Amino acid sequence: MSSNKCSLPENLQKVVLNLAQTSIKVGLANRAAPTVDVQAFPAELREPRATFVTLELDGHLRGCIGSLSAGRPLAEDVVENAFAAAFRDPRFPPVTEAERERLAIHVSLLTPAEPMNFGSEEDLLGQIVPGVDGLILEDAGRRGTFLPAVWESLPEPWQFLMHLKRKAGLSEHHWSDTVKVWRYRTEVVG
Repeated sequence: MSSNKCSLPENLQKVVLNLAQTSIKVGLANRAAPTVDVQAFPAELREPRATFVTLELDGHLRGCIGSLSAGRPLAEDVVENAFAAAFRDPRFPPVTEAERERLAIHVSLLTPAEPMNFGSEEDLLGQIVPGVDGLILEDAGRRGTFLPAVWESLPEPWQFLMHLKRKAGLSEHHWSDTVKVWRYRTEVVG
């Protein structure tokens, strides 16, 4: 997974990864995410931030769940998303104890999503920044997102957008005047 320079100090990046690891370990034992005493953490980890937690096993995706908007403190968001990625991602069975030690954990810290203005699909494709932009696409009551890390497997903007439409439950050729797209960036820990 590519890594963008992270604004969190290195010691706090270690805390973030430890929170995710602990959430999965406790989740295996208790079948629930641990409770987080947010006040026990430095100010940077108490600030509301949107995060995604991605789990890889032997280089393959093993779970990925996150938040698109900053609705809770960073420390709490990481704990909840790590638990959800390990045990609630509908694409995978729950993580097992045998897998836990072999998991690679990546935590993406999202910037606030910004709406994109475009007049056509071609106009949108021309504005997307490959390798940098994460996108949220919404239309016809459907919604999907791809983190910037997805550019590693879908390097062309048209591929990225086509697969994002599929992920949202739309046809890969879908387009309408009501399509909405937001872009965000990420900093990756781990």
